[in-house]
Amino acid sequence: MTAIPLQLRRTPPPDAGQQRQGDPLVDVFGRVHRDLRISLTDRCSLRCTYCMPEQGNEWLARNSILTTDEIERVARIAAADGISTFRLTGGEPLLRRDIVDVVARLARIESPEGPVAIAMTTNGIRLPELLPDLVAAGLSRLNISIDTLRRDRFAELTRRDRLDEVREAITAAAASGLRPLKLNAVAMRGVNDDELVDLVEFAVAHDAQMRFIEQMPLDAGHTWDRSQMVTREEILEALGRRWKLTPVPGRGGAPAERWALGAGPHTVGVIASVTAPFCGDCDRMRLTADGQLRNCLFSTTEYDLVPLLRGGASDAQVDAMLRSCIAGKLAGHAIDDPSFLQPSRGMNAIGG
Repeated sequence: MTAIPLQLRRTPPPDAGQQRQGDPLVDVFGRVHRDLRISLTDRCSLRCTYCMPEQGNEWLARNSILTTDEIERVARIAAADGISTFRLTGGEPLLRRDIVDVVARLARIESPEGPVAIAMTTNGIRLPELLPDLVAAGLSRLNISIDTLRRDRFAELTRRDRLDEVREAITAAAASGLRPLKLNAVAMRGVNDDELVDLVEFAVAHDAQMRFIEQMPLDAGHTWDRSQMVTREEILEALGRRWKLTPVPGRGGAPAERWALGAGPHTVGVIASVTAPFCGDCDRMRLTADGQLRNCLFSTTEYDLVPLLRGGASDAQVDAMLRSCIAGKLAGHAIDDPSFLQPSRGMNAIGG
């Protein structure tokens, strides 16, 4: 099976201007790109309702998935251009059989500013058994998804009864010393919006930062309904009844705004991609599991690296494609524009 086609996919790289290999990856709006999200698979051990259907998913063909050698090559070229953080995503990245080797090989790469950072976003299932090897391989940071603390809700939301495994993973991560440790939850009206305070208290107990994410139009079934989204302001209002929230300065290109809880030191984050987009400071690009470059999570354009990686292209040609991708980046995602088109791929196939 193959991926769902996009509205537009560019194969030959257009003119990326006068930038040369090794120069920073700067788009036409002056944004310098330092973060590459690398999806390792579109498969997942859960079936979250806001991400994919329980049945009938059209998985990427196995021979279309980039090899570890191919991932390492793209990462090395990107690092030479100033990419300093690689975040491994999925689907669920821990389903990749050679995940420890992927981390080890990427962790050996250096950017002009020094060693790169290797981060991972995971649902936590399989994490306790793999965590010691991942840390030894060079993993720097972890984000673990947990949308509810209630077992019945977790089973209904993810269509899998595996909350105990996720909680075990968070306990293991807290003991590992990897910091910052972040817990992610998609805030959903009538689903988990009565647990916002409980989730923050759970995170604080594990020396982690809770981050709430506005639900975005990235579900494979295209059923997103803005009225069901819990907004940034609603999240802050709910938390403000429990804690005094003080904005934390110095956000930079980070997707989450942060607030100190009371006198600190713990914080909570909100990623408000819909109601308070942060596109003006975005420093991220994405590589899908099947070798497509994306300059925005909501883009309907992809830049196909596969013909280059498997056709004998030089590093300079791969670099030119990276620059073409960045050169084509728009000012913002325009979710509120009437002409907005939801990407054909679901979140699991794009990578978080």
